[in-house]
Amino acid sequence: MNSPLVSLLRLVLCSFLFRVPIKRETMAATEIARQAGEGARAVPLAGHVGFDSMPDQLVNKSVSHGFCFNILCVGETGLGKSTLMDTLFNTKFEGEPMQHNQPGVQLKSNTYELQESNVRLKLNVVNTVGFGDQINKEDSYKPIVEFIDTQFEAYLQEELKIKRTLHSYHDTRIHTCLYFISPTGHSLKSLDLVTMKKLDSKVNIIPIIAKSDAISKSELTKFKIKITSELVSNGVQIYQFPTDDETVAEINSTMNGHLPFAVVGSTEEVKIGNKMVRARQYPWGTVQVENENHCDFVKLREMLIRVNMEDLREQTHTRHYELYRRCKLEEMGFKDTDPDSKPFSLQETYEAKRNEFMGELQKKEEEMRQMFVQRVKEKEAELKEAEKELHEKFDRLKKLHQDEKKKLEDKKKSLDDELNTFKQKKTAAELLQSQAQQAGGSTTLKRDKERKNFF
Repeated sequence: MNSPLVSLLRLVLCSFLFRVPIKRETMAATEIARQAGEGARAVPLAGHVGFDSMPDQLVNKSVSHGFCFNILCVGETGLGKSTLMDTLFNTKFEGEPMQHNQPGVQLKSNTYELQESNVRLKLNVVNTVGFGDQINKEDSYKPIVEFIDTQFEAYLQEELKIKRTLHSYHDTRIHTCLYFISPTGHSLKSLDLVTMKKLDSKVNIIPIIAKSDAISKSELTKFKIKITSELVSNGVQIYQFPTDDETVAEINSTMNGHLPFAVVGSTEEVKIGNKMVRARQYPWGTVQVENENHCDFVKLREMLIRVNMEDLREQTHTRHYELYRRCKLEEMGFKDTDPDSKPFSLQETYEAKRNEFMGELQKKEEEMRQMFVQRVKEKEAELKEAEKELHEKFDRLKKLHQDEKKKLEDKKKSLDDELNTFKQKKTAAELLQSQAQQAGGSTTLKRDKERKNFF
């Protein structure tokens, strides 16, 4: 992980992502350091020097910085995931009640600061809310896989920064996945097999049978055998406790045979004899959490926290994260050897990738230009067609206007003729009326004169 080649790869990758030029002096210095490391020879010491205290220095430095451990709890609703976390760390993790009314699976992460003696632990517990609650469970695993990949990507981006702060970076990569299996006593559900198959290459899976007090011991033994058989036949790789270290090889080898662990969680204390123990009390009896005759909780705690916590962290970094990182680099075109099986040249690969990127950029630019020209032509044709339609409409309206104008002029002429005729008739009527009035006046005078003569 910290070899000169990897360091140079990071440097070139940073240069590719952030356009930072690579100095020839840096590459030459890295190559010299690599050659010097390969040619080192053993030299005996004539006396005590003191660098044998480096392990103590490393321990003191690690203790001062503290440790982090991230647990992913996957399982259906009601299997006691939160209760088991409280039982494992002998505390009560306060948290908001989870709502199970979401249409899909939601991942909720909570971070806690724990301290035991002088060792500080930053614990991150991720719970899968709503897992297995849907009618269609086909895509239930996808949010979990995306969440794990997101944590890997965040660490990779921090690692590729020019100014890195990995010593203070909050590592959120999942170190272990506790997969809670429902105590049916028959076989694994299809959801369990599909989900574990999708996760086994991304996280250390430790399968556990939740609420194991729900089935008898004989059924539990058969259930464990059935689960192991189904995992093997379906090619699901679960986490195996390491046996390469002599100090823990024996206990880890024994515990590998006990997987999956059958556990019971409880934070309630019950008085058994003269001491208080954590247990679950039923009308038919009491199940003691820390009694290995009752369940495998002690085995799980020993293997997960007290013996193999550092190995889980290391496996996450050296196996799962490296796999994700390698796939990402291969997607970007980086390889260990060129097509001719010659040593891999980072500078040439960087230049080739940059030229390929520029070629794709120019190609896309040309495609966009052609598309733009095509759309302009189509738009011009549409505008010309619209203009033609407008001219035709204008001509129709103009002709209609002229016809209406002619009709109005004809109607006006007709009205003017009628008006002239009316005026003539009116004049004639007035003339006749005046003549009649004059005739009537002369008749009246004649009568008055005759009347006077009579008298």
